[in-house]
Amino acid sequence: MTQRSRTPNTALAGLMRGEGIGNAQLARRANAVGRELGVVLSYDKTSVSHWLAGSVPRPQARSAVVEALSRLIGRPLTCAEIGWPTPLAEPAASGDVVAGVVDLSRADMDPSRRGVLKTGMYASALAVPAFADIAGRAEAARTGRTVRIGLSDAETVRTMTTKIADILDQVGAGHARPMAAAFITNSVGPYLHASGSEQAQREMRSAAADLVYLTGWMAMYENEQGLGQRYYLRALELAGAADDHVTYCRTLRGMSLQAGHLGYGPAALGLADAAAEAAPAAGPRLLAFLRGQQAASAAMTGDRNTARIRLRETETALSRADDRRDAVGGYDQAAFYFHEAHVHWHLGDKAASITSLRRSNAARSLLERQGRLHCLGVMAERQLRMRHVEGACGTWAEFLDEYTTISSARGDEHLRTLRRSLPMYRAVKGVRELEARARSIAGLKGV
Repeated sequence: MTQRSRTPNTALAGLMRGEGIGNAQLARRANAVGRELGVVLSYDKTSVSHWLAGSVPRPQARSAVVEALSRLIGRPLTCAEIGWPTPLAEPAASGDVVAGVVDLSRADMDPSRRGVLKTGMYASALAVPAFADIAGRAEAARTGRTVRIGLSDAETVRTMTTKIADILDQVGAGHARPMAAAFITNSVGPYLHASGSEQAQREMRSAAADLVYLTGWMAMYENEQGLGQRYYLRALELAGAADDHVTYCRTLRGMSLQAGHLGYGPAALGLADAAAEAAPAAGPRLLAFLRGQQAASAAMTGDRNTARIRLRETETALSRADDRRDAVGGYDQAAFYFHEAHVHWHLGDKAASITSLRRSNAARSLLERQGRLHCLGVMAERQLRMRHVEGACGTWAEFLDEYTTISSARGDEHLRTLRRSLPMYRAVKGVRELEARARSIAGLKGV
């Protein structure tokens, strides 16, 4: 911890006092955020007392503390608002959109650099570029290379994206994302730098934007939040360069989902609304995809009326859609029920939320195993919070059946919740057996 001054930090004190946040509470949350980033922090209430007296954490830890306080308060904060200097940011990528994408994917597939990427902090106060500011912007190198691309090459990227999405569904993001990063580095990067007709280059940027969006979604799902956010920003840039409104708004929607997962309800709603506003004349499936996220985000903010209106609009739009489901950014009945469950939960109808989660998994394809696993984990955790212990145990048993064959950090997180929660219910029939099974599986998976 470095010394800034001995002047008491009134900004930090005011924020904590106004929200009723105690020293020990902030220290615990900062340590938890550090664990997400792979940074070992061991703060306690005395550490916070030092901050209030005027000292400042080291830069890497400072970002974790700011994020922790943002989550406790429920809105994005900056270092300046807390009375601390802002840590030096990572050097921004050059104006070359392609270089930014390739550099990120190359680092992601390099074991020696992946640890650095994991410590990248999710920025809750991030400024998102408007579509008009990035549309048509691309500086793909034109250095006389003889390699040329055609429309078939863009179709190759789209085919690979679909295959990677299938692998994601079936065996989890832990296996699928390294494949995506390698393909971006070794194949998509050279394609983006190649010459070709204006249409071929635009289609290639659009196809690449879809793949980069999917890779960001997988990083987010694996709890590498800062990395996921950086992939999302690259997807926005590529979508702008391709003049691709659909992928741009789809990516904003993904960023809304990420903000909601991290507890930023207002930010999630703002991003969901921005995605809907940026969308072109949307077909019914895309409209449902966007409205569903608006409904879930509105429910997080407690806006009951808007949440219900958006949910009805989602259901109506989905009823008008055809039977086709896109591999990337697709929206189907299972996704609708999952959003419905989210709305019910945040608006206080707990039992209806469980019913909707059951419907969500019933509507899923048997190949969507990662989505099924997450839905089971959410359902079991909610049942336990409702004190429906026997029902939760049944759901946890289903979860463990799926979990053994899927590589998913989100699944690991659910398993840790299971193991923390069960000991207090050992008197309930079946709990000890479930606990023993979970302990055995955790040992095999190294969780």
